[in-house]
Amino acid sequence: MSGTDAGGRPASAGLVELFTRAKASGDHAAITGAIPYARWLGITTENLGGELVCVMRYQDMLVGNPGVPALHGGTMAALLETAAVFQVLWEMETVTLPKTITLTVDYLRSARPVDTYARAVITKSGRRVANVRAEAWQESRERPMVSANLHFLVLPTE
Repeated sequence: MSGTDAGGRPASAGLVELFTRAKASGDHAAITGAIPYARWLGITTENLGGELVCVMRYQDMLVGNPGVPALHGGTMAALLETAAVFQVLWEMETVTLPKTITLTVDYLRSARPVDTYARAVITKSGRRVANVRAEAWQESRERPMVSANLHFLVLPTE
């Protein structure tokens, strides 16, 4: 998102305000409802044991290799990046959406055509850069399908 809104603030400021309200109320559903790409991929958020977890509900359009069948790697990477952005917005005080600097994805095994879960952990947060580790799994969290390391540019609130 770029540009400014009617109040002259960065356009992403409205989304940051939405996250602030969602954190205060504990309403995870408001988070994904505001992001069209997350809705299109079928990504929702849940609070599992006090942890923000993204869920990508299975849809036929997510299959990249119908012969196996396996979910497309790009959708898996998108799930991890989404989980990481949501985690940064959930934990950090920022005035804009985090901007991806780098995204390194490790594909560990084929993702079957079922619901997929992802979580992210901020491993280091500096004044302007946040380092995040994300992983996705299906049946067992101990057997991740894909993992990623991400670096984000963040603009903290003053």
